[in-house]
Amino acid sequence: MDVRALRYFVEVVRQQSFTRAAEALFVTQPTISKMLRHLEEELGCTLLLREGRRLHLTDSGEVVYQRGQLILQEFKQLEMEIADINQLKTGELRLGVPPMVGMQIAGSVSAFRQRYPGIALKIVEAGGLAVQEALLSGSLDLALTALPVDASLPLNTLTLMRHPLCVLVPHATPWRTRKSISLAEVAQHPLLIFNEEFSLNRQLKQAFQRAGLAPQIAVRSGQWDFLAAMVQAGMGVAILPEPICQRLDRHSLLWLPLESDLTWTLGLIWREGSYLSRSAQAWIDCCRAFWPDEAPKLSV
Repeated sequence: MDVRALRYFVEVVRQQSFTRAAEALFVTQPTISKMLRHLEEELGCTLLLREGRRLHLTDSGEVVYQRGQLILQEFKQLEMEIADINQLKTGELRLGVPPMVGMQIAGSVSAFRQRYPGIALKIVEAGGLAVQEALLSGSLDLALTALPVDASLPLNTLTLMRHPLCVLVPHATPWRTRKSISLAEVAQHPLLIFNEEFSLNRQLKQAFQRAGLAPQIAVRSGQWDFLAAMVQAGMGVAILPEPICQRLDRHSLLWLPLESDLTWTLGLIWREGSYLSRSAQAWIDCCRAFWPDEAPKLSV
């Protein structure tokens, strides 16, 4: 079986279009159609049925699609292992980074690029839970996220840094005289919070539940600057990591320490028992060198 034909078939199913699949694979549509016909002839069955603009898998097509994804993932791993025989002069590293984390890793990215200029660093931005799912599906090699992760997930973790959480409030009376804010007091105000794909969302929800509190969620968003703007507009209060707050306008907003044991702990995660390319191992080593106070605490 031609691996290219299998790859074309899987992409057509994913895209639900021969045209979009051809664009994604940088080939012509007739090439994809020809390869899929050869695949069907080789297997002796019909894989796809057209109904208008929709493509439907036959029973045989469903089996080939599900198995094909696994075969292509194994083939990708084989390619990575063979490529690793060479030195770290070329390659690609797929790294998942939540939006809030990006500003915290600029230094490590710069250090990595200087040390390994030939490695293409592909950064995918998404919430912490979203990058975890992408990592488990094999779409990413490594990801940065808020810790702890779900203990039931097959993930290795490497702690990198810890920061306190702050309550973001308008720069107005009576907040100006306050030194800190409790979780119970936060629950008395409309809460502006990150949406469900962020690990911090889950962490805060669990903290409120443990304290027997039920805050009123006024706004959910995936953008920290939007949450800050809503606080400034008097829509409520938000809980954000201290490094994020430090980037805001001190003349219009205040951030007060949250009276809690909660911290914004950032770490690196990768699939347990999976093959790690040399470029991925190099990134891990770079992170451990860049954050020596926390990174040696490796959990595998």
